[in-house]
Amino acid sequence: MDCKVPKPLKVNLVWSTDSPEFTHLSWALTQSSLIGVDAEWKPIRSHQSDFPTVTLLQLACQLGPRLNSESGELNELDESVVFLVDLSLIPPSSIWELLKEVFDSPDVLKLGFKFKQDLVYLSSTFCSQGCESGFERLEPYLDITSIYNHLHHKHLGRKLPRETKSLATICKEVLGISLSKELQCSDWSHRPLTEEQINYAARDAHCLLEIFNIFQAKVAQEVFGAGNSCDNISELHSATLDLGLKKILEKPDVRNKNISFKFGEALDIVRATASSPYSQFLSQGVVSRLSCRNTMPMDESLTKIVKKYGEKIILKESDRKPKTSKKKGKRKSSVVVVSREKQFDNFSDWQGPPPWDLSLGGDGCPKFLCDVMVEGLAKHLRCVGIDAAIPRSKKPEPRELIDQASKENRVLLTRDAKLLRHQYLIKNQIYRVKSLLKNEQLREVIETFELKISEDQLMSRCTKCNGRFIQKPLTTEEAVEAAKGFQRIPNCLFDKDLEFWQCMDCNQLYWEGTQYHNAVQKFIDVCKLNE
Repeated sequence: MDCKVPKPLKVNLVWSTDSPEFTHLSWALTQSSLIGVDAEWKPIRSHQSDFPTVTLLQLACQLGPRLNSESGELNELDESVVFLVDLSLIPPSSIWELLKEVFDSPDVLKLGFKFKQDLVYLSSTFCSQGCESGFERLEPYLDITSIYNHLHHKHLGRKLPRETKSLATICKEVLGISLSKELQCSDWSHRPLTEEQINYAARDAHCLLEIFNIFQAKVAQEVFGAGNSCDNISELHSATLDLGLKKILEKPDVRNKNISFKFGEALDIVRATASSPYSQFLSQGVVSRLSCRNTMPMDESLTKIVKKYGEKIILKESDRKPKTSKKKGKRKSSVVVVSREKQFDNFSDWQGPPPWDLSLGGDGCPKFLCDVMVEGLAKHLRCVGIDAAIPRSKKPEPRELIDQASKENRVLLTRDAKLLRHQYLIKNQIYRVKSLLKNEQLREVIETFELKISEDQLMSRCTKCNGRFIQKPLTTEEAVEAAKGFQRIPNCLFDKDLEFWQCMDCNQLYWEGTQYHNAVQKFIDVCKLNE
C-alpha cells in the first residue's frame, strides 16, 4: 500500500507561561474532550540509576464542535491543534496544576501509546521540581494498542492472541501514513529543537487522534447500530440547533446524540453573533469567563466508548522507584562493565578489509546485513544499489546474526554495542553505526567502506526483498498480466508510456513515476553525486 502524505499540522511550541502559545494551550484544554499525550526525553544509558528527565510534552487537542455563523450549521469535530510544551524552559511548577486537572478530569478522554512509562518519567520530572506527588493517575485513558487489538480481532470474527504492534505499524495499517521513528532516540534535551524533531514530536501525538477517530467511527456501529448514519447525525445536529443556544446551555444534562457544548465555546459563539437574540445571554450571567475550566460532560458517543473500553493508569509506589538490577555484585564490577563498553566503542571504528575484498578472494561486491536496529538503513542501501539483507527471523539471537553474516560473507551493521563482544568470531565483519538518522547512516556507511555509488545504480534493487530486477523492462500490457492477483496497477498509468520493472525474487512491480524520480533526486543529494 502506498503511504499517504500527512496533512500539515497546527503546531504551537510553548516555551513560556507568558507567551500567546501558553494562553492558547490553556484555552484549548477547556475546549477538548479528546487529547492525545506523548513525552520525549534524552536517551538514558544502561547503567543510569535515575529516571530520565522529560524535556518535551506533546498534547494534541481535538477541539469541540463550532457553530458556523454564516450557515448556522454545526461543524464536524475536525479541528485539532498540537502543543509542544518545552519542559526545559517552562518551570514545571507553573503548569503542574493545569496538567493534573486535565489528567484527572472525567470529562477529558486521554489517548496514548503505552504511556505508563511516559507517565512515570513525567511524574518523576515534576516531583524533582517540587510538585508534591507529581502525577498519580491518568483517567479516563485509552491505549491505541488496546483499541487496535479489539477491533482487529472483532473484524476477523474470532478470538486471537493480543498483538503488540508498534505505533508506526498501526499508523501504516490504519491511516496509510508512514510514521518515521528514527528521531525517537535523538537528544531531546538539546536546544533549539530541529525542525525535524518538532515535526516528529507533533506527528507522534496527532496520529493518536487520527487513529481514534477512525476507530470511533467503527465502534459507533457496535454501540449505536448500523442505522446511525452520518445523515442521521446531521439531522440531529440541525434539530438540536433549532432548540436555541440558550436552552441548550440552560440544560447541561441534555445530550442529543453527539452534541455537547462547553460554556467557554458558547461565549465565543455569542460574541461572534452579537447582533443576534443571544446577545442578551451574557448579561444574564450564565457564562462568567472564557477561561473557566469546568467543562460539560463528554458527548454520548465518547461516554459510551469510555464506559465500554475505558482504561486508567494508576502509579503505585513501586512504579516511582527506578528498577535496580537483581544481581547484587560488588560496586567495582559495574566499573568493569563501563570500561568494557568503552573498549567496545574503540573497536567500533572499521579496521578492514571487508570480506568481499578481492585480496581475500571476494567478488568485490559490497554486501551488508542490517540488524533490527538499522532495518531502515537496509532500504536506503538498496535504493543506492547496494546488497543489504535483513535477519531471517524477527528477533534473532546474536549467534544467528553472526552465522548469517559469516555464511553470506556480509558485514553486520548494528547500533548494538553488545554485538561487538562477538567481534572475535567473525573478524572485520561487524560495524557499529554511530549516526541516528537514516540519511546520515547511509553517508557514514558509504564513507567508511569507501563505496562507489553512481547514478546508474540508484533504484536498481527491490526495496522490499533486496532482489535484482529483470534485465528487460515490461510493457504496460505485460505488467498488468504479471500483476494479476498479486499487485494493483493504478488505472492512471495505462495512458502513459511507462516501462515496468519486476523483481526476480518476489515479483514486485516498479515503474518510473513521480515517486521514482523524487527518490532518485533524493539519493543524488544524499550521496552528493552532483559534487
